[in-house]
Amino acid sequence: MTNISCTPPVPQSHSPVRVPLRHFLRRFLRRASRRAAVLCSAAGLLLGGHGAAQAAEGQLRIAQQFGVVYLLLNVAQDQKLIEKHGKAAGVDIKVDFVKLSGGAVINDALLAGNIDIAGAGVAPLFTLWDRTRGRQNVKGVASLGNFPYYLVSNNPAVKTIADLTDKDRIALPAVGVSVQSRILQLASAQRWGEQAFNRLDRLQVALPHPDAAAAIIKGGTEITTHFASPPFQDQELAANPAAHIVLKSYDVLGGPASATVLYTTEKFRNESPKTYRALLDALDEAARLAATQPELAADIYLRTAGGNTDRQLLLQVLKNPEVQFQIRPQNTLGLGQFMHRVGALKHQPVALKDYFFDDPRIAGGN
Repeated sequence: MTNISCTPPVPQSHSPVRVPLRHFLRRFLRRASRRAAVLCSAAGLLLGGHGAAQAAEGQLRIAQQFGVVYLLLNVAQDQKLIEKHGKAAGVDIKVDFVKLSGGAVINDALLAGNIDIAGAGVAPLFTLWDRTRGRQNVKGVASLGNFPYYLVSNNPAVKTIADLTDKDRIALPAVGVSVQSRILQLASAQRWGEQAFNRLDRLQVALPHPDAAAAIIKGGTEITTHFASPPFQDQELAANPAAHIVLKSYDVLGGPASATVLYTTEKFRNESPKTYRALLDALDEAARLAATQPELAADIYLRTAGGNTDRQLLLQVLKNPEVQFQIRPQNTLGLGQFMHRVGALKHQPVALKDYFFDDPRIAGGN
């Protein structure tokens, strides 16, 4: 596994003095530049000297981000399910996992040929599907399940998004690109009208979830709000008495939704059909394990993802009735159509088949 962590040390100060955002971000950007150099080196190792454009059956490089929303990949990695299903199809598959942060970074890596499968929010998928139509033809492979995302604030004055002011900063993986950013735009459109969909963009700051969670838990920075994902949102609510939920993604999207997905290029799917099929088979098996054996799934996540997540808190996340492990996408089309209405997409998605590759296990999604 190639694990490029974007997590800086958790701040140790317990002082109530607020740290100016520019200082916090300056430190973060210095660390980010160092990590970028590491990423370039790691990407070269992944390519193994064969060139970014050269795809091959049996090679699989998967980029994922932070959080339990990537549990199906953690299970597949730990149990070597992709390799197992590859062998059943007569191919030895070498699997590499790269950990990145932010849909924009993931999309760039996919287009550069440095990864084969991108793991990110459904909004970055829509962005790349729209941009590559008629060229690389990027489409979705599978959902990683339905998870509620919470907008968490440690500012007692922020009860709804209407209470956010210029004194607040909203941390999320990527400004204007990540699924959290797009859901926040949809929430803004629902509250103030679609002409004001980007009203809160100016308050957004791009930070990996672990960094944002540290800011919410410790306090002392201008980052008062975090559009998170599990388990980070759950850690914030458990660790900081002032942390509270301002917004739930399911409320904005109208029900359970597949916020995190995998996607790839048409070239990879066509040139590596056995590897592609083994990935789907592995994800399907991983979803069944996560749904029926949450204790085992929790242990797998703790082994593979690292960090200091409390096991009991993690089990609460996995057993949450709002969390549904499945690879069939659910309730994704509406966000894509909203993005088209506000000009973020040139092409309007009409049905799932427009932006997901065909597969019997995907059919019937929306």
